[in-house]
Amino acid sequence: MSGNGFGEIFRLTSFGESHGCAIGCVVEGVPARIPLDVSDIQSALDRRRPGQSAFTTQRKEPDTVRILSGVFNGLTTGTPIGLLIQNEDRHSSDYAEIADKFRPAHADLPYFLKYGNRDYRGGGRASARETAMRVAAGVLACKVLEHFIKTPFNITAGVIQIGNEKATAWNDTEINKNPFFCPDVSALPRFEAVLNQAKENKNSVGAVIEIRASGFPAGLGEPVYDRLDADLAKALMSINAVKGVEIGDGFDAAALTGTENADEMYADPTALNGIGFKSNHAGGILGGLSTGQPIIARIAVKPTPSVATELKTVTTDRKETTVCTTGRHDPCVGIRAVPVAEAMTACVLADHLLRFRAQYA
Repeated sequence: MSGNGFGEIFRLTSFGESHGCAIGCVVEGVPARIPLDVSDIQSALDRRRPGQSAFTTQRKEPDTVRILSGVFNGLTTGTPIGLLIQNEDRHSSDYAEIADKFRPAHADLPYFLKYGNRDYRGGGRASARETAMRVAAGVLACKVLEHFIKTPFNITAGVIQIGNEKATAWNDTEINKNPFFCPDVSALPRFEAVLNQAKENKNSVGAVIEIRASGFPAGLGEPVYDRLDADLAKALMSINAVKGVEIGDGFDAAALTGTENADEMYADPTALNGIGFKSNHAGGILGGLSTGQPIIARIAVKPTPSVATELKTVTTDRKETTVCTTGRHDPCVGIRAVPVAEAMTACVLADHLLRFRAQYA
């Protein structure tokens, strides 16, 4: 299987399966002499790990990370950084009943048709368990960004929609105060009601996550094919269960006129480049290059495909049957995707910052 790595200079390669003995990654491109302690990575993993609320899977993984290489005396050495997390709460027997059944909306069928084999224990390599390593790599990406960007920057994501209910406000300080990673406190009761109803119905719901990255310089991105928005879209689209990505106004831009969509400019001596914008329909990226404005993206996360409701399917030998997925699953997988979205955004920005410095620093 190819395609397990992402990035050019800052590069993440992950390995492992949901119910294997461990998951891990190798991160290349982190410069030497950057302070790094395992606690830096652990705190980020603790935001993503399962079993922290009634609205996420109850799989109890501590997600304790080990640094295997690339760090000496608390400083990065400039060599590949190896990270490892043991899988400790594996209930593989939960999946015995589906060993020969393809679960609808899962990767079971295409994996089997492509490789002639599949790990049915929690989806194997296709499981969202792999995203723990993305979060770990995101910490390293932020370390790189902090090393080179001396002015304050911020990468924040929040759930702005669960099912049909939407948030109507954005307050960064609220995101880590609630189990939904939601920036709008007024949306919390509605989100909770939607999820409780889904659980009662043995069903699941989808979500929309917004990512905001501010404080980054203009000029990040490599036209024509390695545009910043193209790489960001690929990174976010590679997250499990993501079915759509928007940059800026996204699909809503199709309903605007040219004058409505234009982000008019004015001279502003207080702005980063001396130029201010009256709006940000472009989401901080024009021509594949960052403008210095906040970078705005949204992702649509499909409902968790593992539901405790009987669905029609076929077996590996093409016989019709039904399947009911048991075990421990998120009623809305989008909630735990928030720190993953932040991490992948950080990885893209770190990669493009290093590429920028290689050409122009």
